[in-house]
This record gives sequence, C-alpha cells and structure tokens, in this order.
Amino acid sequence: MKWYSLLIFFLIFSCKEESTSLSEVSHEALASDWKADWITAKSAFPEKNAWLAFRKSFTYKQDTTQIILRLGVDTKYWLWINGNLEVFEGGLKRGPTPNDTYYDEIDLTNTLKQGENTVALLLWYFGKEGMTHKSSGKAGLIAEIYQNNKLIVQTDATWKAIPHPAYISESENPQPNWRLPESNIVFEARNDIPDWVKPDFDDQHWSDAKVMCQGTCAPWNRLVKRPIPFWKDFGLKSYVNQIDFPFVSKGDTIKCELPYNAQVTPYLKVRAKAGKKITMLTDNYKGGSEYNMRAEYITKNGEQQYESLGWINGHVMYYVIPEGVEVLDLKYRETGYNTSLAGSIWVDDEFYNLMCKKAVRTLYVTMRDNYMDTPGRERAQWWGDVVLESGEAFYALDRSADALMKKGMLELMNWQRPDSTIFSPMPAGNWNQELPGQMLMSVGHYGFWNYYLHTADLETIKKVYAPVKKYLSLWKIKKDGTVTVRKGGWTWGDWGTNRDITILINTQYYLALKGYKNMSEVLGNVKEVDSVTRIMNDFKVAFNKVFWKGEHYRSQDYKGKTDDRSQGLAVVAGLADPDKYEAIYKVLQSEKHASPYMEKYVLEALFRMGYPDYALERMKERFSKMVLDTTYTTLWEGWGIGAEGFGGGTTNHAWSGGGLTLLYQYAAGIAPTSPGYETFQIKPQPGFLKHIKAVVPSIKGNIKVELKNDKEYRLDIEVPKESKAIVYIPSRYQEIIVNGEKVIHIKDQDYKVFEVSSGIYEINAN
Repeated sequence: MKWYSLLIFFLIFSCKEESTSLSEVSHEALASDWKADWITAKSAFPEKNAWLAFRKSFTYKQDTTQIILRLGVDTKYWLWINGNLEVFEGGLKRGPTPNDTYYDEIDLTNTLKQGENTVALLLWYFGKEGMTHKSSGKAGLIAEIYQNNKLIVQTDATWKAIPHPAYISESENPQPNWRLPESNIVFEARNDIPDWVKPDFDDQHWSDAKVMCQGTCAPWNRLVKRPIPFWKDFGLKSYVNQIDFPFVSKGDTIKCELPYNAQVTPYLKVRAKAGKKITMLTDNYKGGSEYNMRAEYITKNGEQQYESLGWINGHVMYYVIPEGVEVLDLKYRETGYNTSLAGSIWVDDEFYNLMCKKAVRTLYVTMRDNYMDTPGRERAQWWGDVVLESGEAFYALDRSADALMKKGMLELMNWQRPDSTIFSPMPAGNWNQELPGQMLMSVGHYGFWNYYLHTADLETIKKVYAPVKKYLSLWKIKKDGTVTVRKGGWTWGDWGTNRDITILINTQYYLALKGYKNMSEVLGNVKEVDSVTRIMNDFKVAFNKVFWKGEHYRSQDYKGKTDDRSQGLAVVAGLADPDKYEAIYKVLQSEKHASPYMEKYVLEALFRMGYPDYALERMKERFSKMVLDTTYTTLWEGWGIGAEGFGGGTTNHAWSGGGLTLLYQYAAGIAPTSPGYETFQIKPQPGFLKHIKAVVPSIKGNIKVELKNDKEYRLDIEVPKESKAIVYIPSRYQEIIVNGEKVIHIKDQDYKVFEVSSGIYEINAN
C-alpha cells in the first residue's frame, strides 16, 4: 500500500442598437505594439509540466528615468535580476478571454545597476487544461525593458534558454485531479544547475533561444496587463511546533504545523546521500475527496537546501523523509493575494467573533489568481462563491481586493459565447457548463451591482452592461408571467435536499433584473429603466399569484418539504411584501435545508423582515459545528466534512462566510446607500447583542461604529471625508442627542432617521 493512501436572464428589450463587444474594450492595457519575440528552448522538453530556464546579460547606462519591464508567459515564472529574486511566482493563469494572455509590468528603476546586468527567469509551463486555466498549447516567454519609454532589451534569439534539467515532468501516481492544471513537482537535485541565476554563471554552453513569432501572435494572441497586484510574500518562517534540529530520520513522516490554513511553499535543508526521495504534502492533499498537488525532492550528496515553488495549502505540512537523512531545517513560505485585513468586527458573544475570524481566514485562502471555491481540489472561479466572497471582502479587506472582483467580472463576460450564454468556472480549458442560478446571481444585485455600490467603478459597469443585457435576453416569460427555467449545463440550485428549483430560478432572475435596472439608471438609459421597471412590476404580481400558497412559496410541480432557500430569496429579492413576513418567519423556524452557500440569504431575509434575534440564533445553530471545531481554522463546504459534507466535503469554502457580511451590514448596520459610499446608512439590528464594534475600510476611508445597547443606547460613529451617514435610531427612544445637542429627525414606522456629514459623533438615545 502506498504511503499517500494512508495520509489520507425572455428577451425583455429589443437589442437593435449595435455595441462594441466587450472583448474589444475589456482592459485599458490591451497591448498591440510589442516588438519582442516569443521565445522558448530549442531542446526538446515535456508537453506538460515543463520547466525552462532563460538568461540574458546586457549593459545598462544608469540615469534617473523610469525603467519598466513587461513580461508575458504561459504559465508562471520566477525572476532574478543580478542574482536577486525580484518576483516570486509572476504570471497569471491564462484566460482574460478564451484566446488571450495576461502579462506583467515590473518597475526596475531602482533595481538595475550601471554597467552589465543579468536577467534570469525560471518558467513553469502547465501544459494542461483546468478549471482555472486555458492553455495556449506552447511554453513561451516574451519580455521588453523600456528606459524612458525607449526599448533597450527584448526577448530574441540572443537570449539563452534550456529546459531545466532538474525538473522531472512525470511523477508517480496519483496525479492531481482533472480540475487542476498544475502537476506534481518533482526535483532531481543530482541534475541541478547550481548558481545558474547568478550574474557570473557561465552560460556559454547553453543554447540560444528559439524564436517562435513576434509580438501579439498566436497562440498567445493579445496581451492584457495584469489587473491585480503581485503576491504578498511573508518570507520563510519556522513551523509552529517545536522541532529539534538537526536530527537523523528513521524513515519518519514529520508533521509540521502551520499557524492556520495558508497558501505555502515548503522548504527543507538536509544532509544526505544521493537518491533519497523526500515527499512534501499537506493534510489537504486529498481535501474534497480527490488528490491535489504534492512535491518530491530527490537528494544529491551532501548538504543541500530546496524550496518547492508550486503552492499548496493546508493546516499541516508533512515531510516523508527516508531513513538516514539528516534534517537540518524545515520551513515554509506563505504567499497570497496582496491585501490586508483592514476591516474588523467584534461583538459581546465570542461565537460570532470566532465565526468571523474563520470567515476571514477562509476568504483569504480562497483568493489568488481568481476568487476560488476551494484552494485544494479545484481552485476554480465558481460564481456562486465569488458573489459571496466579494461581499465579504468589501467589509473585511482593504480596497486592493476590489481588483480581483473586477478581474472576475471582465473575465466572465469576456467568455460569453456567441449564443449569449455565460458559464463558470472560467477561465477554463476543460469546463463549459452553465449553472443558470449562479449566473443570474453573478450579473445581478448581489454580484455586479454590489461591486459598483461599494466601488463606484462606472467604467467596469459600462463594459459589462451590454453583455449582461444579451445574457438576460435568453430568459423567456411564460404565459403565467413567471420565467421559464433554463436548464443550462447543470441546473444545480444548491447542495442538499428539498430544492424548489423553479422558485430559486424565478427569484434569482428577479435579482438579475434588479441589478440590470440599477446599472441602466447609473448609465442614464432612461428608456431601459422604464421598460425593466414595468417588467419587474408585472413579474412580481405574477410571482405571488402563481407561487404564494398562503403560508409559503411553492411551485406547482415541487413535492418536497418547503424550501427555506426559496422563502429567503423571495424576501431579499423584494418579491415578498411585509404582509407575508410572519408566515415566512414561521417557515424559517422549522425548515432548514439550505447549504452554507444559500443559508446566507435565509439569514439575511430574517434580518430584513425584522427578526434579528432569530437570525443570530439560527446562525449560531447552523454554523456551530464548523465554528467550534478546533481542528480547522477555515469554514467548510457543507455542514459536515468528508462523507458528512457536500460535493466532496472540502474544509475551506468561503461561501460559508456569509455571516461575516451580515454582522457588518445588519447587526452593526453599515451599508452603502449610494455608489462609492457617498452616502451610507448606519442602521444597527443588534438583536440580543449588547455591544458591537466595527470598522469598515470603505473607498472613502474607514467607517467606525460602536454600539452599546444595554442599560443605555449609545452609538459612537466616525464618518469619513466626502461621505454622509444616514443614521437610524429605534423609534422607542424619544430623544436623540448628538455631541451634546438634540437633533431634528424624520420618523418612519420603526426608526427615527437623521443625516450627519463627515466627522466623529457620540449619539445618545433616551
């Protein structure tokens, strides 16, 4: 037995006007003026999992002007300048469109030196399709260095290029599952090229590079500038558990604990005889029921050190070390999306604090080239996940995170097919199935519109608007006024049982209309707004006539138990009016079928209907097992893991972090009411919570709220510059004093409402 088995949208408007296709305008930085050649190695190398080494020396006359390197590859690279590592894992998985390629831009102004300089680059060509990557089919590099906008160095036949001899393409089975374009990494140290990245390395025996074509040519085609930051590198660190080095292995599997679930590359330093194979993998190696990536290192004689460059994730790193190998040190390098945990929320109940901590950790470990469902089995940009992940990021992370959502939005619509359908995950080379419900959520109120509400990025909305219209035109209205369910490639709905798919699709369609109407408004398309408003009004009447059964919503052919997801989505979509709230509330007290993905909308419905106590209670009940679990720092795909979970039972799915968004947005009550937080509301619904403190890193600056809701009602808030807050105080309080002065307010049924401009305020209600 092997060691690894042991570790184990009816066309609602005419589309007569012609519009520029999204793929023509997707990114400001589409480049067509590349002068350099695409180069590769002349010597034969594997068709997949190939590692190529490139070198170029050149003379540079130093001055004060800016030096810019722009560089494209399929697929990843590591870059050294004069022997110093400048980029740790550059490049993005391929697919800004189904045909094109991303490139990076690097500022070398303070990096190059007067005189001779050397560039060394290690390229990792996946050569495989995956759920996150569309392979070009060829391993290649293109690079240009500009000084004061003048081209001084470019890739051509004068570069040196060879297949790196130490990397072995094929590993023993098992291989990573078919969803991943990455392969296992095997390094044979006896074939290594010591010091090849250093300036004084003698590369005279290396072959000149092979030129394949010039500039924006097939199969890489147009080059799109990288729209997200380079990774944050936390440096090499020691593992959490204490290990006494050095020691001689007795054929041990060394368990090295990470501080939390992280994206890491493992490092080792050993003294050994040649030919000893050391295997590195994490406790997540078979996370989600199928094999992920592992690394292998085959030793040379003597003292040596090695870092495996393809990231893997988990809570524990295992080193399987043969007998007789002296282990001098074991470390790890964490890398990840370059953002900071700028938001914070604290309440006087540690359960919710722990839930939020795990939600943020899960969110961060599912961000890199794209938002992903899980960092192990798939790493794929499923849009049901993306909608919830981006919602969390607007509250928990700094604004650099917005670029990842923008990238995903442009990719989603750039991959729209000629028949107007869209699908996810993508970019992808081996997946093309549409999940209709997820697609409706992505282009709608919680997806594209929520992005604009938090960012005020009108340019991106302009780019996706026409493709969204095309997609929604696929959806047809039946004679009864409701929408026909499109099966797409996979009519999934949600994990779990008792899914009323017809209701789910109809509510998600209405949310898509709502998002499209809002986009039409900000783009000044008055006729479209009027048209969609009429359609939405008619649809709401029909929806309630057809589906409301007096005590709950149900479609005619659905025979299962009442679907809690359907009730929740009807509320958050605005299809259910307040006269139905009490009945829906009763349903949600007894029916609990949603997965953690759809549970977010059920809990949000309870807050919207005015039942914050039960929203918090149900949240604690439903998420208790995964929050209180002490083994994992992340939230799970299902209510259990493994056989007790859904879809393979992964232990890190950011869709389970919807509760974090709800605590900020409803318990603390902070939500934008106009794009880019020009205005926002503070409307706390604390329920049984007595003390809440929250910081939201909005595009205008930090918003701070502290609520004390015990013997007194006190609200301390900080409103950033160029922003206004609309503050809601429960109507039961007769007097409102702001910074020592009474305020004039507007009274609605449940709240007293007033507005404050930027500044710091102490608000007391009596």
